[in-house]
Amino acid sequence: MRPLRLITFLHNQVLGVRPNLATRTPAQSLPAPQVLALTAAELGRWQLQHRDGLATAAALLVALPVFLQAPWVRIHPFSAALATLPLLLLGLALERLAQQRPRSIGWSDAGPLLVGFSGSWLGGCLFWGWFRLHPLWHLPIEAFALPLALGGLWTRRWRMAASFYLASLLGTACTDGVMALTGVMGHWIAVLEAAPADAALRLQQAAQGVLEPLPLAVVSLAGTALAALCRRYWSHPDPAWRLAASALATTLAVDGLFLAAALWAPHLSGLI
Repeated sequence: MRPLRLITFLHNQVLGVRPNLATRTPAQSLPAPQVLALTAAELGRWQLQHRDGLATAAALLVALPVFLQAPWVRIHPFSAALATLPLLLLGLALERLAQQRPRSIGWSDAGPLLVGFSGSWLGGCLFWGWFRLHPLWHLPIEAFALPLALGGLWTRRWRMAASFYLASLLGTACTDGVMALTGVMGHWIAVLEAAPADAALRLQQAAQGVLEPLPLAVVSLAGTALAALCRRYWSHPDPAWRLAASALATTLAVDGLFLAAALWAPHLSGLI
């Protein structure tokens, strides 16, 4: 199973998503009142599909750094950080286009989503490019745009951007917290400073420590709590909450994939 397909599968398992097998009924064969009812149903279905599309986009944007940003930052951190600018400009342009064309609902959501993603992207580039040997700085650096996100959360225009950024930041905080509680954080510097041949072995040993009874209980408890939180807000009428649930669920899926890679194929984990 391909990594992105595996992440999608794990993401859907966290949220409890079931495939939609509904079929459409031809409107031409129905009386006028039923046609109106069908039109309302179609609109509701379109809105649901639109929200699902945003959730899928959020999931892909959370997973993208694992496969693109990590190797890019290792090779050339400055150009990776500089890539934030076109991402931000594209998001602002799409949002401005939506303001000029109010009916373009998809554009209005895509723009802020890219703006929120550009904040997460820049934070990741700054840490992994220049401060990766200082794990305690990880969360503060990733949270550089926290005041802006908290302010944007209360505005209709940037609510989606803030929701994505804050959900990604919460996922990072939970991951770092679990790593600290399970003792994995203590291996961080040793793994990153080791030679490639030794780094894979050290990473595998750190991952095996998670399988001990107490660390495994911590991981299971944290994963269960976050999965319950995602399920709760997945059906929230506010699309910003649904977007946040998708981003957080994808973080869980990516963490699970990372742990599996560290156990069985540490050289493919993306960390070393």
